[in-house]
Amino acid sequence: MNRLLVLGVLAALAACSPKQEAAKEPAAQVSQPAAAAAPAEEPVDVPPGAYTFDPSHTSILFRVDHLGFSHYTARFKKATAQLQFDPNNLAASNVTVVIDAKSLETDYPDPAKVDFNAELLNETWLNGAKYPEITFRSASVEPTGARTMRINGELTIRGITKPMVLEARFNGGYRGHPMDPNARIGFSATGVLKRSDFGITYGIPAPGTKFGVSDEVNVIVETEFSGPPMAKSEAEAPTGEGGQTK
Repeated sequence: MNRLLVLGVLAALAACSPKQEAAKEPAAQVSQPAAAAAPAEEPVDVPPGAYTFDPSHTSILFRVDHLGFSHYTARFKKATAQLQFDPNNLAASNVTVVIDAKSLETDYPDPAKVDFNAELLNETWLNGAKYPEITFRSASVEPTGARTMRINGELTIRGITKPMVLEARFNGGYRGHPMDPNARIGFSATGVLKRSDFGITYGIPAPGTKFGVSDEVNVIVETEFSGPPMAKSEAEAPTGEGGQTK
């Protein structure tokens, strides 16, 4: 009887004890798809040669850090440029840009309060009366990709000339079409300069602070140019649906 009692207790304990889970098989490894390669840049069929600046499709902006609170942005509304461009030999291209310093626009020309345009054109800043032009002349162009390039040039502000680099991208273009028989191309470019290099030092923050207007100035350019006209036979070619040449 005692033996049967012991066996019963052991059986009850075994039934109440936690069951060990069966060893799980390692989860199958899910292969990750390979990263898709960046699509190759398609060639752009535009002719090499001299291109004419299009001021109506150009923006020349600059930005400075103000107190660490905002990136204050202003622009120049008038400029001219001369461009020699070869899409198949970017290194052979060159550009000269002349900006009308007095075309500065801050969006706050309010003589009744503060004419900020006039303030930034005074002797402390751009001194537009004495130095009415800002110029950039390329010295060399280094291709960095199929459509990207580094433009090494010289920037002149307030009569002082310093090296400046623009990182630029050829955005594309066309050879022409019946409504616009001239070739057209477009670019984006950015660069950074130090205004102190050009004698503009007012308001630069003390080291370790942002209380003032940054020495570094970010330049942003979006621009288009018109080029040589396409052949007369191309301009007169019949077109089908969607304007595609038959």
